[in-house]
Amino acid sequence: MFDTMTITKVVGGLCGTLLVFLLGNWAADLLYETSASAGHGGEEAAVQGYLIETASEGAAVAEEGPSFEEVFAAADAGAGERVFNKCKACHKVDGSNGTGPHLDGVVNRAVDAVAGFSYSGALEEHFDVWTPENLNAFLESPRSAAPGTKMTFNGLPKVEDRANLIAYLESISN
Repeated sequence: MFDTMTITKVVGGLCGTLLVFLLGNWAADLLYETSASAGHGGEEAAVQGYLIETASEGAAVAEEGPSFEEVFAAADAGAGERVFNKCKACHKVDGSNGTGPHLDGVVNRAVDAVAGFSYSGALEEHFDVWTPENLNAFLESPRSAAPGTKMTFNGLPKVEDRANLIAYLESISN
Protein backbone atom coordinates (compact mmCIF):
# COMPACT_ATOMS: atom_id res chain seq x y z
CA MET A 1 0.00 0.00 0.00
CA PHE A 2 2.75 2.48 0.95
CA ASP A 3 5.67 2.35 -1.38
CA THR A 4 8.79 4.48 -1.20
CA MET A 5 7.45 7.04 -3.67
CA THR A 6 4.36 7.73 -1.51
CA ILE A 7 6.46 8.11 1.62
CA THR A 8 8.82 10.46 -0.24
CA LYS A 9 5.89 12.59 -1.39
CA VAL A 10 4.48 12.86 2.15
CA VAL A 11 7.85 13.80 3.65
CA GLY A 12 8.45 16.30 0.85
CA GLY A 13 5.00 17.85 1.41
CA LEU A 14 5.66 18.25 5.15
CA CYS A 15 9.08 19.81 4.50
CA GLY A 16 7.57 22.18 1.90
CA THR A 17 4.85 23.24 4.35
CA LEU A 18 7.44 23.89 7.06
CA LEU A 19 9.46 25.96 4.60
CA VAL A 20 6.40 28.09 3.72
CA PHE A 21 5.73 28.77 7.41
CA LEU A 22 9.37 29.68 8.08
CA LEU A 23 9.42 32.06 5.12
CA GLY A 24 6.14 33.64 6.32
CA ASN A 25 7.63 34.15 9.77
CA TRP A 26 10.73 35.75 8.28
CA ALA A 27 8.61 38.12 6.13
CA ALA A 28 6.47 39.08 9.12
CA ASP A 29 9.59 39.86 11.16
CA LEU A 30 10.79 42.16 8.38
CA LEU A 31 7.43 43.96 8.15
CA TYR A 32 6.79 44.28 11.87
CA GLU A 33 10.22 44.80 13.31
CA THR A 34 10.13 44.72 17.12
CA SER A 35 13.71 45.82 17.72
CA ALA A 36 14.01 49.45 18.92
CA SER A 37 17.22 50.02 16.97
CA ALA A 38 16.05 48.80 13.57
CA GLY A 39 15.23 51.55 11.09
CA HIS A 40 13.35 54.00 13.34
CA GLY A 41 16.00 56.24 14.80
CA GLY A 42 17.41 54.08 17.59
CA GLU A 43 16.16 55.19 21.00
CA GLU A 44 13.51 57.54 19.58
CA ALA A 45 11.37 54.53 18.64
CA ALA A 46 10.79 53.78 22.34
CA VAL A 47 9.42 57.28 23.12
CA GLN A 48 5.66 57.54 23.44
CA GLY A 49 3.96 59.64 20.77
CA TYR A 50 1.82 61.58 23.24
CA LEU A 51 1.32 61.71 26.98
CA ILE A 52 -2.06 61.40 28.67
CA GLU A 53 -2.15 63.48 31.83
CA THR A 54 -3.69 61.75 34.86
CA ALA A 55 -4.16 62.88 38.41
CA SER A 56 -1.36 61.92 40.74
CA GLU A 57 -2.08 59.22 43.30
CA GLY A 58 -1.88 61.63 46.24
CA ALA A 59 -4.12 64.29 44.69
CA ALA A 60 -7.72 64.42 45.84
CA VAL A 61 -10.32 64.30 43.10
CA ALA A 62 -12.87 67.09 43.44
CA GLU A 63 -16.47 65.94 43.75
CA GLU A 64 -18.72 66.98 40.95
CA GLY A 65 -22.35 67.85 41.42
CA PRO A 66 -24.46 68.23 44.53
CA SER A 67 -23.93 66.27 47.72
CA PHE A 68 -26.00 63.22 48.61
CA GLU A 69 -27.87 65.13 51.33
CA GLU A 70 -29.04 67.75 48.82
CA VAL A 71 -30.12 65.12 46.28
CA PHE A 72 -31.81 63.00 48.96
CA ALA A 73 -33.81 66.01 50.20
CA ALA A 74 -35.35 66.32 46.71
CA ALA A 75 -35.57 62.57 45.99
CA ASP A 76 -38.58 61.08 44.21
CA ALA A 77 -39.92 57.81 45.68
CA GLY A 78 -41.78 57.08 42.43
CA ALA A 79 -38.54 57.18 40.49
CA GLY A 80 -36.98 55.05 43.22
CA GLU A 81 -39.62 52.39 42.65
CA ARG A 82 -38.47 52.17 39.04
CA VAL A 83 -34.84 51.91 40.19
CA PHE A 84 -35.92 49.10 42.57
CA ASN A 85 -36.63 46.95 39.49
CA LYS A 86 -32.87 46.31 39.39
CA CYS A 87 -33.09 44.92 42.93
CA LYS A 88 -36.16 42.70 42.45
CA ALA A 89 -34.11 39.76 41.21
CA CYS A 90 -32.76 39.19 44.73
CA HIS A 91 -34.79 41.31 47.17
CA LYS A 92 -38.47 41.54 48.07
CA VAL A 93 -40.46 44.18 49.94
CA ASP A 94 -43.26 41.95 51.24
CA GLY A 95 -41.47 40.70 54.35
CA SER A 96 -40.16 37.47 52.79
CA ASN A 97 -36.55 36.79 51.93
CA GLY A 98 -35.35 36.01 48.42
CA THR A 99 -31.74 35.49 47.45
CA GLY A 100 -31.14 38.57 49.57
CA PRO A 101 -32.97 39.75 52.71
CA HIS A 102 -36.28 41.60 52.43
CA LEU A 103 -35.91 45.36 52.19
CA ASP A 104 -39.15 46.64 53.69
CA GLY A 105 -38.20 48.63 56.76
CA VAL A 106 -34.51 48.63 55.86
CA VAL A 107 -33.97 52.38 56.33
CA ASN A 108 -32.68 53.00 59.88
CA ARG A 109 -32.78 49.24 60.64
CA ALA A 110 -29.80 47.53 62.24
CA VAL A 111 -27.44 45.79 59.83
CA ASP A 112 -27.82 41.98 59.68
CA ALA A 113 -31.15 42.22 61.54
CA VAL A 114 -33.43 40.09 59.33
CA ALA A 115 -34.22 36.87 61.16
CA GLY A 116 -33.79 33.72 59.14
CA PHE A 117 -31.31 35.16 56.64
CA SER A 118 -27.71 33.94 56.56
CA TYR A 119 -25.48 37.02 56.27
CA SER A 120 -21.80 36.91 55.31
CA GLY A 121 -20.69 38.94 58.34
CA ALA A 122 -18.84 41.50 56.21
CA LEU A 123 -21.57 44.13 56.62
CA GLU A 124 -21.27 44.34 60.42
CA GLU A 125 -17.60 45.18 60.07
CA HIS A 126 -18.41 48.35 58.09
CA PHE A 127 -21.91 49.50 59.09
CA ASP A 128 -24.05 49.45 62.24
CA VAL A 129 -27.36 50.87 61.05
CA TRP A 130 -28.76 51.33 57.54
CA THR A 131 -28.97 55.11 57.65
CA PRO A 132 -29.59 56.85 54.31
CA GLU A 133 -25.90 57.83 54.23
CA ASN A 134 -24.75 54.24 54.88
CA LEU A 135 -27.17 52.91 52.27
CA ASN A 136 -25.83 55.47 49.80
CA ALA A 137 -22.23 54.37 50.38
CA PHE A 138 -23.17 50.69 50.13
CA LEU A 139 -25.35 51.04 47.03
CA GLU A 140 -22.67 52.97 45.16
CA SER A 141 -20.43 49.89 45.14
CA PRO A 142 -21.34 47.07 47.53
CA ARG A 143 -18.09 45.14 47.10
CA SER A 144 -15.97 48.26 47.71
CA ALA A 145 -18.01 49.48 50.69
CA ALA A 146 -18.10 46.07 52.40
CA PRO A 147 -15.42 43.73 51.05
CA GLY A 148 -16.44 40.13 51.54
CA THR A 149 -20.17 40.74 51.18
CA LYS A 150 -22.20 38.07 49.38
CA MET A 151 -24.00 40.76 47.36
CA THR A 152 -22.74 40.59 43.77
CA PHE A 153 -24.58 43.67 42.45
CA ASN A 154 -22.21 46.17 40.79
CA GLY A 155 -23.89 49.18 42.36
CA LEU A 156 -25.68 52.33 41.28
CA PRO A 157 -23.21 54.94 39.98
CA LYS A 158 -25.70 57.85 39.81
CA VAL A 159 -26.33 59.63 43.11
CA GLU A 160 -29.85 60.51 41.94
CA ASP A 161 -30.73 56.83 41.46
CA ARG A 162 -29.39 55.95 44.91
CA ALA A 163 -31.27 58.83 46.57
CA ASN A 164 -34.52 57.94 44.78
CA LEU A 165 -34.16 54.26 45.72
CA ILE A 166 -33.52 55.09 49.38
CA ALA A 167 -36.52 57.46 49.38
CA TYR A 168 -38.66 54.62 47.96
CA LEU A 169 -37.41 52.15 50.57
CA GLU A 170 -38.08 54.74 53.28
CA SER A 171 -41.61 55.32 51.99
CA ILE A 172 -42.54 51.62 52.11
CA SER A 173 -41.14 51.14 55.61
CA ASN A 174 -43.84 53.35 57.18
